[in-house]
Amino acid sequence: MIPRFLSGDLNYKNLTAFTKHVRSCPECMEELTIRYLVGEGISRLEEGDNFDLQRGLEEKLEEADDRILLHRIMQVLIISAETLGVTAVVLIAVMVFVL
Repeated sequence: MIPRFLSGDLNYKNLTAFTKHVRSCPECMEELTIRYLVGEGISRLEEGDNFDLQRGLEEKLEEADDRILLHRIMQVLIISAETLGVTAVVLIAVMVFVL
């Protein structure tokens, strides 16, 4: 999943599993670091950018954490909205039948 993570192509489920695993597996973190350093290093050298590649990888992982958190927040909001909608329908139905 490393190439897909680096290209930003992981969905929520895979991104969550990937970040959890890579942070707990030294071998995978090493592989991720190497692939990131090589890919970003070449790209930034070609662009002539000044770079701190290790910090760049940390930022990429932090961005993944932010995406995961945003997705979880959206899930809670959607569930809350659905619950409110169902509650409103039930209340309206009760009011119609009672009155």
